[in-house]
Amino acid sequence: MSEMIPVLRPILVGMPGAGKSSVARQLGQRLGVPVVDSDAVIEQRIGRSIRSFFEHEGEAAFRDLEEQVIAELTRGGAMVLATGGGAVLRRANRERLRANGIVIYLRSTPEQIYRRLHKDTKRPLLQVVDPLARLREMFAVRDPLYRECAHFVLNARGLSLAMLVNKVVMQLDLMYPAGLGKSCAP
Repeated sequence: MSEMIPVLRPILVGMPGAGKSSVARQLGQRLGVPVVDSDAVIEQRIGRSIRSFFEHEGEAAFRDLEEQVIAELTRGGAMVLATGGGAVLRRANRERLRANGIVIYLRSTPEQIYRRLHKDTKRPLLQVVDPLARLREMFAVRDPLYRECAHFVLNARGLSLAMLVNKVVMQLDLMYPAGLGKSCAP
């Protein structure tokens, strides 16, 4: 790898419902570093849910705020960062994420995500008549963007949370010259 990442900062990207937050929590425990969820930081900052913000302020205002939060978080120290599903929609975010961490794309198909989220009412972009069609549209746009900024892609199909975390740790061992993930072996 030609890029040198000075601090341990795995960054998880992927579609809404791909498991980024769950993997981040487990990975943070394994690595002994803080876990930060960019959507949670945004909600804390605005004092309301992202869904409410979307309804009242619109997606463009949300993406502006998201870009600011990602810029701040990627300047911080060691952490596991779980991003919102649409964080990659802005080129500045993709470039910032890739330059300031090891980006892991947790790839799930729209059908897998739909099975997990079909009753979820918290995700504003899925509050439509046909959420599966919406997920397919989002995937078509976002999959190439996730791949563009990812250092590696992990197909989440059929993997348990523990297996996903183990695969991430193995990749970190390979990517960090000092083998920073080695101290995290189970």
